[in-house]
Amino acid sequence: MSFIKLAKTSLRSILRNKMRSLLTSLGIIIGVCSVIVMVAVGQGSQKQVADNIASMGTNLLMVMPPRGPDAANRITLADIEKIRDESSYIEAISGSVRMQETEVVGGSGNWETTVQGVQPDYSTIKRWAISEGEWITSADEASRAKAAVIGSTVAAKLFEGQDPVGKQLRIGATVFSVVGVLEPKGSSGMGDDQDDVVFVPLSTAMARLQKTKHLQSIEMSVTREDQMDAAQAEVTAVLRESHRLSPSDENDFDVMNQAEIIKTASASASTLTTLLAAIAGVSLIVGGIGIMNIMLVSVTERTREIGIRMAVGARSRDILLQFLSESILLSLFGGALGIAFAFIIVKALGSFAGIPAIIDPLIVALSAGFAAVVGIFFGYYPARKASRLYPIEALRFE
Repeated sequence: MSFIKLAKTSLRSILRNKMRSLLTSLGIIIGVCSVIVMVAVGQGSQKQVADNIASMGTNLLMVMPPRGPDAANRITLADIEKIRDESSYIEAISGSVRMQETEVVGGSGNWETTVQGVQPDYSTIKRWAISEGEWITSADEASRAKAAVIGSTVAAKLFEGQDPVGKQLRIGATVFSVVGVLEPKGSSGMGDDQDDVVFVPLSTAMARLQKTKHLQSIEMSVTREDQMDAAQAEVTAVLRESHRLSPSDENDFDVMNQAEIIKTASASASTLTTLLAAIAGVSLIVGGIGIMNIMLVSVTERTREIGIRMAVGARSRDILLQFLSESILLSLFGGALGIAFAFIIVKALGSFAGIPAIIDPLIVALSAGFAAVVGIFFGYYPARKASRLYPIEALRFE
């Protein structure tokens, strides 16, 4: 039997029961569609995270306390001064303390937001621009001024329809005066609203809000991107000296550059994407089992037809190939519909939900190929069973 004739015969058999064939392929349709969509959303999110981090500049360094339950935070303002005085690569530097989900009261009500204590250079490092008023000044930092710069989301929640500059807001028991409003930045790659923030002078946050002498991070920008490695090594050496560490002591801080942050974020997103794709791939296996089940039913229903074919000269191999080709066609049909639905869903996610999604042609090809493999794997047993029927017994079957 030629390939074309085999395909026509198999297609005719499938189209005899259109609804059953469609339902049989449903598992493959869902599986292929799920894998492609999951990977597309994962890769889109991964790219958005990397782009958002990179948009802040690729010449950033960050000093963090060491990780672990027993790790002590020894990062202080003295470290900032030492880096500023001794580093030859740092363009701007700022310490930072952060208070998540802090209630801020002012204007038309109250709002839970992130309050962050920073120094004047922070706007240069993170590329924050002011839409109204001014940024935190060196005088504010030196005098522990009760000045606040708010994001556009906080401005909308607390001072809707008003000019926030000059108005007051309360953080804890401390009343601050709004000196500036930031230009909107939108959401981050992690889905966080970057405009839902209040910045206050670092000295004020440490003395009045957190009552601490330790920083949660030090962030700095390097003069040129090609100096990143040298700057990272220099900052490490300066901090080791500042913390009086001997050559045998391990660092009691972590120095990360922007590239490492992007790599870490991308690796996390990639791991999550792989996990989601693996979970979605299970439905392909379930779909394959469904195909095997229906093909076994088909063998039973068509036992007499198989006997007639063998009686007029069909070989066992011809019967095997016919049923196997039917199984493969069902899988490929499901795979094609799954791919089509995946493109529609990804388009809808981007257009209506604003969810970034990137379809990878390789994943589409692999999904289609895997669907064909599922058809072969799960279709072989029913096809083999059909090919081993005895013609006389098959003809007698009622």
